[in-house]
Amino acid sequence: MLSFPELSLKPLTLSLWQCLFNPVFFLFSLSIFCLFAEPQLKGIVTKLYSRQGFHLQLQADGTIDGTKEEDSGFTMFNLIPVGLRVVAIQGVQTKLYLAMNSEGYLYTSEHFTPECKFKESVFENYYVTYSSMIYRQQQSGRGWYLGLNKEGEIMKGNHVKKNKPAAHFLPKPLKVAMYREPSLHDLTEFSRSGSGTPTKSRSASAVLNGGKAVSQNEST
Repeated sequence: MLSFPELSLKPLTLSLWQCLFNPVFFLFSLSIFCLFAEPQLKGIVTKLYSRQGFHLQLQADGTIDGTKEEDSGFTMFNLIPVGLRVVAIQGVQTKLYLAMNSEGYLYTSEHFTPECKFKESVFENYYVTYSSMIYRQQQSGRGWYLGLNKEGEIMKGNHVKKNKPAAHFLPKPLKVAMYREPSLHDLTEFSRSGSGTPTKSRSASAVLNGGKAVSQNEST
């Protein structure tokens, strides 16, 4: 019969290498580290005020749109830095990430994927734009942007122009927060529709936005 040495306080005085090569001590230390590991990314909890007169909101059903209700809890976002001038935009209430697919449609994702990465650029008068990190116009190289139209409806990213109010958002920081780095999932890990979008609703493109229609018009 196998016997195991009794655990005592002695392992606490072992050298670093002894600790690393002691299976019991290593597994115990790893579990403690994972439990108490400190967040490493400094971001902000913020609201995003559109130049069109709306606060961007991400509702419980995954709908992305604009609202004039300043007190709505669905207008608060975690802005998490995931690269140089690259952010993940996550709803505070829903914990869902904003994402843009290969057709320019905005949707929400439970998992952090490359489609959840947005380049944050300062435009003018403190307004910023958010463009997809992986999709853009193939010929011109023009970016695809997060945008709201004059009715507060979310727009297709390839219909939003960066010099138009539809693409301009004014962050209203509420507090600084520390985050753990999101685990990056590959798009191929999830079931995909014909349009190549990993969402719960995989047929009609309008359902990508929680079942609410997406504006097909050019930005204004």
